[in-house]
Amino acid sequence: MQFALTTSSLRLRQFVGLTKPRVVSLIVFCAAIGMFLATPGMVPPGLLVSAIFGIWLVAASAAAINCLVEQKIDAVMTRTRSRPLPRGDLTSRQTLVFAGAIGGAGLWTLYALVNPLTMWLTFGTFVGYAVIYTVLLKPSTPQNIVIGGASGAMPPVLGWAAVTGDVAPEALLLFLIIFAWTPPHFWALALYRTEDFARAGLPMLPVTHGQRFTRLYVLLYSLVLFASSLLPFAYGMSGWIYLAAALALSGVFVVYAIRLYVSYSDALARRTFRYSIAYLALLFTALLVDHYLYL
Repeated sequence: MQFALTTSSLRLRQFVGLTKPRVVSLIVFCAAIGMFLATPGMVPPGLLVSAIFGIWLVAASAAAINCLVEQKIDAVMTRTRSRPLPRGDLTSRQTLVFAGAIGGAGLWTLYALVNPLTMWLTFGTFVGYAVIYTVLLKPSTPQNIVIGGASGAMPPVLGWAAVTGDVAPEALLLFLIIFAWTPPHFWALALYRTEDFARAGLPMLPVTHGQRFTRLYVLLYSLVLFASSLLPFAYGMSGWIYLAAALALSGVFVVYAIRLYVSYSDALARRTFRYSIAYLALLFTALLVDHYLYL
Protein backbone atom coordinates (compact mmCIF):
# COMPACT_ATOMS: atom_id res chain seq x y z
CA MET A 1 0.00 0.00 0.00
CA GLN A 2 2.78 2.39 0.96
CA PHE A 3 4.65 1.55 -2.27
CA ALA A 4 1.53 2.25 -4.35
CA LEU A 5 1.07 5.64 -2.66
CA THR A 6 4.72 6.50 -3.23
CA THR A 7 4.51 5.51 -6.89
CA SER A 8 1.32 7.54 -7.39
CA SER A 9 2.86 10.55 -5.69
CA LEU A 10 5.96 10.30 -7.89
CA ARG A 11 3.87 10.02 -11.06
CA LEU A 12 1.81 13.04 -10.01
CA ARG A 13 5.00 15.07 -9.53
CA GLN A 14 6.15 14.02 -12.98
CA PHE A 15 2.94 15.25 -14.60
CA VAL A 16 3.10 18.47 -12.59
CA GLY A 17 6.67 18.92 -13.81
CA LEU A 18 5.38 19.01 -17.38
CA THR A 19 3.31 22.09 -16.58
CA LYS A 20 6.28 24.32 -15.64
CA PRO A 21 4.66 25.38 -12.33
CA ARG A 22 6.81 28.47 -11.72
CA VAL A 23 6.12 29.90 -15.17
CA VAL A 24 2.41 29.09 -14.99
CA SER A 25 2.11 30.62 -11.50
CA LEU A 26 3.34 33.96 -12.89
CA ILE A 27 0.86 33.67 -15.76
CA VAL A 28 -2.01 33.03 -13.35
CA PHE A 29 -0.88 35.86 -11.09
CA CYS A 30 -0.93 38.35 -13.99
CA ALA A 31 -4.36 37.10 -15.07
CA ALA A 32 -5.66 37.60 -11.52
CA ILE A 33 -4.30 41.15 -11.46
CA GLY A 34 -6.12 41.83 -14.73
CA MET A 35 -9.34 40.62 -13.13
CA PHE A 36 -9.03 42.83 -10.06
CA LEU A 37 -8.08 45.89 -12.09
CA ALA A 38 -11.12 45.42 -14.35
CA THR A 39 -13.58 46.27 -11.58
CA PRO A 40 -13.76 49.01 -8.95
CA GLY A 41 -15.03 46.49 -6.41
CA MET A 42 -14.19 42.90 -5.64
CA VAL A 43 -14.33 40.12 -8.18
CA PRO A 44 -17.12 37.62 -7.40
CA PRO A 45 -15.43 34.60 -5.76
CA GLY A 46 -17.05 32.08 -8.09
CA LEU A 47 -15.93 33.96 -11.18
CA LEU A 48 -12.44 34.45 -9.77
CA VAL A 49 -11.97 30.75 -9.02
CA SER A 50 -13.44 29.59 -12.34
CA ALA A 51 -11.37 31.99 -14.45
CA ILE A 52 -8.11 31.31 -12.61
CA PHE A 53 -8.69 27.55 -12.71
CA GLY A 54 -9.52 27.57 -16.42
CA ILE A 55 -6.57 29.79 -17.38
CA TRP A 56 -4.24 27.71 -15.21
CA LEU A 57 -5.32 24.47 -16.89
CA VAL A 58 -4.88 25.83 -20.42
CA ALA A 59 -1.51 27.41 -19.58
CA ALA A 60 -0.39 24.12 -18.02
CA SER A 61 -1.51 22.28 -21.16
CA ALA A 62 0.49 24.65 -23.37
CA ALA A 63 3.56 24.08 -21.20
CA ALA A 64 3.14 20.30 -21.53
CA ILE A 65 2.87 20.58 -25.32
CA ASN A 66 6.03 22.69 -25.29
CA CYS A 67 7.80 19.92 -23.35
CA LEU A 68 6.48 17.33 -25.81
CA VAL A 69 7.67 19.20 -28.91
CA GLU A 70 11.05 20.13 -27.43
CA GLN A 71 11.93 16.88 -25.64
CA LYS A 72 14.95 16.18 -27.88
CA ILE A 73 16.17 19.74 -27.44
CA ASP A 74 15.60 19.56 -23.69
CA ALA A 75 17.70 16.38 -23.52
CA VAL A 76 20.87 18.21 -24.61
CA MET A 77 20.42 21.35 -22.51
CA THR A 78 21.70 21.48 -18.95
CA ARG A 79 18.77 23.60 -17.81
CA THR A 80 16.09 21.22 -19.09
CA ARG A 81 17.55 17.71 -19.24
CA SER A 82 15.93 16.78 -15.92
CA ARG A 83 12.39 17.32 -17.21
CA PRO A 84 10.16 14.21 -17.23
CA LEU A 85 10.29 13.48 -20.98
CA PRO A 86 14.09 13.67 -21.47
CA ARG A 87 14.52 11.48 -18.37
CA GLY A 88 12.12 8.91 -19.79
CA ASP A 89 9.75 9.21 -16.82
CA LEU A 90 6.79 9.84 -19.11
CA THR A 91 6.05 8.91 -22.71
CA SER A 92 4.98 11.19 -25.53
CA ARG A 93 1.57 9.54 -25.59
CA GLN A 94 1.04 10.09 -21.87
CA THR A 95 2.04 13.72 -22.26
CA LEU A 96 -0.28 14.29 -25.22
CA VAL A 97 -3.25 12.71 -23.44
CA PHE A 98 -2.52 14.69 -20.28
CA ALA A 99 -2.19 17.98 -22.16
CA GLY A 100 -5.38 17.34 -24.13
CA ALA A 101 -7.35 16.45 -21.01
CA ILE A 102 -6.37 19.45 -18.90
CA GLY A 103 -6.49 21.83 -21.85
CA GLY A 104 -9.97 20.68 -22.81
CA ALA A 105 -11.14 20.92 -19.21
CA GLY A 106 -9.74 24.43 -18.96
CA LEU A 107 -11.43 25.64 -22.13
CA TRP A 108 -14.76 24.10 -21.07
CA THR A 109 -14.47 25.80 -17.66
CA LEU A 110 -13.88 29.18 -19.27
CA TYR A 111 -16.70 28.76 -21.80
CA ALA A 112 -19.29 27.43 -19.37
CA LEU A 113 -18.45 29.29 -16.18
CA VAL A 114 -16.77 32.52 -17.35
CA ASN A 115 -17.63 33.71 -20.88
CA PRO A 116 -16.97 32.66 -24.50
CA LEU A 117 -14.66 35.63 -25.20
CA THR A 118 -12.26 34.58 -22.46
CA MET A 119 -12.30 31.01 -23.73
CA TRP A 120 -11.47 32.05 -27.30
CA LEU A 121 -8.76 34.48 -26.21
CA THR A 122 -7.22 31.79 -24.02
CA PHE A 123 -7.40 29.28 -26.87
CA GLY A 124 -5.68 31.80 -29.14
CA THR A 125 -2.99 32.27 -26.51
CA PHE A 126 -2.53 28.49 -26.34
CA VAL A 127 -2.06 28.31 -30.12
CA GLY A 128 0.31 31.28 -30.02
CA TYR A 129 2.60 29.63 -27.50
CA ALA A 130 2.30 25.90 -28.16
CA VAL A 131 2.22 26.11 -31.95
CA ILE A 132 3.35 29.46 -33.37
CA TYR A 133 6.15 30.09 -30.87
CA THR A 134 7.26 26.55 -30.01
CA VAL A 135 6.92 24.89 -33.43
CA LEU A 136 7.43 27.74 -35.91
CA LEU A 137 9.34 30.65 -34.36
CA LYS A 138 11.71 29.25 -31.75
CA PRO A 139 13.69 27.00 -34.12
CA SER A 140 13.73 29.43 -37.04
CA THR A 141 14.41 33.05 -35.96
CA PRO A 142 16.39 34.92 -33.29
CA GLN A 143 13.38 37.22 -32.94
CA ASN A 144 11.32 34.29 -31.66
CA ILE A 145 10.91 35.70 -28.17
CA VAL A 146 9.89 39.13 -29.48
CA ILE A 147 7.18 37.85 -31.82
CA GLY A 148 6.15 34.95 -29.60
CA GLY A 149 6.08 37.26 -26.60
CA ALA A 150 2.60 38.36 -27.64
CA SER A 151 1.13 35.12 -26.30
CA GLY A 152 3.03 35.49 -23.03
CA ALA A 153 1.67 39.01 -22.62
CA MET A 154 -1.97 37.93 -22.80
CA PRO A 155 -2.75 36.85 -19.18
CA PRO A 156 -3.95 40.26 -17.88
CA VAL A 157 -6.08 40.62 -21.02
CA LEU A 158 -7.64 37.23 -20.29
CA GLY A 159 -8.34 38.28 -16.72
CA TRP A 160 -9.86 41.57 -17.82
CA ALA A 161 -12.09 39.85 -20.38
CA ALA A 162 -13.22 37.34 -17.74
CA VAL A 163 -14.67 40.14 -15.62
CA THR A 164 -15.95 42.60 -18.21
CA GLY A 165 -16.62 40.46 -21.28
CA ASP A 166 -14.53 42.78 -23.46
CA VAL A 167 -10.97 44.06 -23.97
CA ALA A 168 -10.46 47.67 -22.87
CA PRO A 169 -7.48 49.99 -23.54
CA GLU A 170 -6.35 49.50 -19.93
CA ALA A 171 -5.96 45.77 -20.56
CA LEU A 172 -3.86 46.49 -23.63
CA LEU A 173 -1.54 48.68 -21.55
CA LEU A 174 -0.93 45.72 -19.25
CA PHE A 175 -0.31 43.60 -22.34
CA LEU A 176 2.24 46.13 -23.59
CA ILE A 177 4.17 46.08 -20.30
CA ILE A 178 4.61 42.30 -20.40
CA PHE A 179 5.33 42.38 -24.13
CA ALA A 180 8.18 44.86 -23.54
CA TRP A 181 9.38 42.93 -20.48
CA THR A 182 9.68 39.54 -22.19
CA PRO A 183 12.75 40.13 -24.44
CA PRO A 184 15.12 41.53 -21.77
CA HIS A 185 13.85 38.94 -19.31
CA PHE A 186 14.52 36.00 -21.62
CA TRP A 187 17.70 37.35 -23.22
CA ALA A 188 19.25 37.75 -19.76
CA LEU A 189 18.75 33.99 -19.39
CA ALA A 190 20.00 33.32 -22.91
CA LEU A 191 23.21 35.26 -22.24
CA TYR A 192 24.42 32.89 -19.54
CA ARG A 193 22.96 29.84 -21.29
CA THR A 194 24.38 30.61 -24.75
CA GLU A 195 26.32 27.34 -25.01
CA ASP A 196 23.20 25.39 -24.08
CA PHE A 197 21.15 27.02 -26.84
CA ALA A 198 23.97 26.63 -29.37
CA ARG A 199 24.32 22.93 -28.54
CA ALA A 200 20.57 22.51 -29.04
CA GLY A 201 20.72 24.27 -32.41
CA LEU A 202 18.33 27.06 -31.40
CA PRO A 203 18.90 30.46 -33.06
CA MET A 204 18.71 32.56 -29.91
CA LEU A 205 20.02 36.10 -30.24
CA PRO A 206 23.34 35.51 -28.39
CA VAL A 207 23.98 32.50 -30.64
CA THR A 208 23.26 34.25 -33.94
CA HIS A 209 24.39 37.81 -33.20
CA GLY A 210 26.80 37.50 -30.30
CA GLN A 211 26.71 38.55 -26.69
CA ARG A 212 27.52 42.23 -27.11
CA PHE A 213 24.71 42.72 -29.62
CA THR A 214 22.32 40.92 -27.27
CA ARG A 215 23.42 43.03 -24.31
CA LEU A 216 22.69 46.15 -26.34
CA TYR A 217 19.21 44.86 -27.12
CA VAL A 218 18.61 44.05 -23.47
CA LEU A 219 19.44 47.67 -22.68
CA LEU A 220 17.25 49.07 -25.46
CA TYR A 221 14.27 46.93 -24.50
CA SER A 222 14.70 47.82 -20.84
CA LEU A 223 14.31 51.47 -21.85
CA VAL A 224 11.18 50.57 -23.82
CA LEU A 225 9.94 48.73 -20.73
CA PHE A 226 10.67 51.77 -18.55
CA ALA A 227 8.49 53.94 -20.80
CA SER A 228 5.78 51.29 -21.05
CA SER A 229 5.58 50.93 -17.28
CA LEU A 230 4.63 54.62 -16.99
CA LEU A 231 1.67 54.36 -19.37
CA PRO A 232 -0.91 53.25 -16.74
CA PHE A 233 -0.24 56.48 -14.83
CA ALA A 234 -0.22 58.59 -18.00
CA TYR A 235 -3.52 57.06 -19.09
CA GLY A 236 -5.12 57.69 -15.71
CA MET A 237 -5.66 54.10 -14.61
CA SER A 238 -3.27 54.44 -11.65
CA GLY A 239 -2.08 57.02 -9.14
CA TRP A 240 1.09 58.23 -7.52
CA ILE A 241 1.79 55.05 -5.57
CA TYR A 242 2.09 53.06 -8.75
CA LEU A 243 4.12 55.80 -10.44
CA ALA A 244 6.68 55.79 -7.62
CA ALA A 245 6.92 52.00 -7.74
CA ALA A 246 7.23 51.95 -11.54
CA LEU A 247 10.00 54.56 -11.51
CA ALA A 248 11.95 52.71 -8.84
CA LEU A 249 11.50 49.17 -10.18
CA SER A 250 12.06 50.10 -13.83
CA GLY A 251 15.01 52.29 -12.87
CA VAL A 252 16.69 49.31 -11.20
CA PHE A 253 15.99 47.20 -14.30
CA VAL A 254 17.70 49.79 -16.50
CA VAL A 255 20.68 49.89 -14.12
CA TYR A 256 21.00 46.10 -14.41
CA ALA A 257 20.86 46.40 -18.21
CA ILE A 258 23.53 49.12 -18.26
CA ARG A 259 25.80 47.03 -16.06
CA LEU A 260 25.25 44.03 -18.31
CA TYR A 261 26.26 46.07 -21.35
CA VAL A 262 29.29 47.72 -19.77
CA SER A 263 30.75 44.90 -17.67
CA TYR A 264 29.15 41.55 -18.44
CA SER A 265 29.43 38.44 -16.31
CA ASP A 266 27.34 35.30 -16.15
CA ALA A 267 26.64 35.97 -12.47
CA LEU A 268 25.28 39.42 -13.32
CA ALA A 269 23.11 37.97 -16.10
CA ARG A 270 21.67 35.47 -13.60
CA ARG A 271 20.89 38.27 -11.14
CA THR A 272 19.28 40.28 -13.93
CA PHE A 273 17.11 37.33 -14.92
CA ARG A 274 16.03 36.72 -11.32
CA TYR A 275 15.33 40.42 -10.80
CA SER A 276 13.20 40.50 -13.96
CA ILE A 277 10.84 37.91 -12.44
CA ALA A 278 10.57 39.84 -9.17
CA TYR A 279 10.17 43.06 -11.17
CA LEU A 280 7.02 41.95 -12.96
CA ALA A 281 5.43 40.55 -9.80
CA LEU A 282 6.21 43.69 -7.79
CA LEU A 283 5.11 46.06 -10.55
CA PHE A 284 1.72 44.39 -10.92
CA THR A 285 1.34 44.19 -7.15
CA ALA A 286 1.96 47.94 -6.93
CA LEU A 287 -0.67 48.49 -9.61
CA LEU A 288 -3.15 46.41 -7.60
CA VAL A 289 -2.42 48.20 -4.31
CA ASP A 290 -2.72 51.56 -6.03
CA HIS A 291 -6.02 50.52 -7.64
CA TYR A 292 -7.72 49.76 -4.33
CA LEU A 293 -6.18 52.59 -2.34
CA TYR A 294 -7.46 55.15 -4.85
CA LEU A 295 -11.03 53.84 -4.94
